[in-house]
Amino acid sequence: MKATAPLPLQVAPGAEQASTLDFRAGLWRLADPKITLASMASVLLGTCFALKDGPLSIGWLAVTVLGIFFIEVAKNASGEIFDFDSGTDLAVGEEDRSPFSGGKRVLVDGLLTRRQSWAIAATAYLLGAACGLAIVVFRRWEVVWLGVAGMALAFFYHAPPFRLSYRGFGEIAVGVTYGPLISIGTYLVQTGSIRPGIILASIPLGLMIVSFLWVCEFPDYLADRKAGKRNLVVRLGRLRASRVFAVLAPVSSLSVLLLPFFGIPWAVALGAVSVIPASTAAVRVLSNPEFTAQLIPAQVLTLIAFLALALGSGGGVLLCR
Repeated sequence: MKATAPLPLQVAPGAEQASTLDFRAGLWRLADPKITLASMASVLLGTCFALKDGPLSIGWLAVTVLGIFFIEVAKNASGEIFDFDSGTDLAVGEEDRSPFSGGKRVLVDGLLTRRQSWAIAATAYLLGAACGLAIVVFRRWEVVWLGVAGMALAFFYHAPPFRLSYRGFGEIAVGVTYGPLISIGTYLVQTGSIRPGIILASIPLGLMIVSFLWVCEFPDYLADRKAGKRNLVVRLGRLRASRVFAVLAPVSSLSVLLLPFFGIPWAVALGAVSVIPASTAAVRVLSNPEFTAQLIPAQVLTLIAFLALALGSGGGVLLCR
């Protein structure tokens, strides 16, 4: 399928009327607590493994959480600008709007100006970098490479020249970041080492967050295709992509059942409880891959599956301390 050229740059409604913009509402959208749950779930998994292996530094855990949160906000802010410029956010029809898709729409809905969005992005990236630098200087210098990789993946997920989400690499970037990168980084900050157990346990979590991103790409399918955003759902088409999701989501949940065979405490398999919401989401997507109103419950169920996987796996590890 031939990609359509990106839409021409347009001006956001109300962008010239900065005095009427609701800055606080725009900032709240960029912070997006429901999506921040994903990164915090990864932090939780790393923290549970660290607590199993030794004492926990609450102060450095707080710095870790803050750093990740700031990078999340920064990614959302800079991504809004790049997605607006490509035309994909503007092309999302009202019938395809979802709490989990279509971007944060702070420019489209006139909540923030471009200048404000860039200012929020720059400030949040700097605050995130400051948290990372504090960890590197005063706690664990080894975490520097994970921090640099995390910031690069966050920015270039939308930004040129890599534009990972536009070239079919966004799903991989999200899986790596919200699975191994955050979990391993959290564990490393606490313990000063990286063990095979935390690496293996973070892989199912990475697969599940890919499932969540996957189902969130369905409502944006027409807009993304029109704007030349060639993620994997656009490349496959919604029908084939729904079949992939129907396998990916349940398999992500059940993959934790393999972890005890690699020396990880057996109770980590409690994370497999996530197969219930994951399978329910899979059935819904298979039956309604083209109707956003029917897909929103599947998005909610997949996010619940991701959280249940992290809570079950992490809690299971602590049960075997």
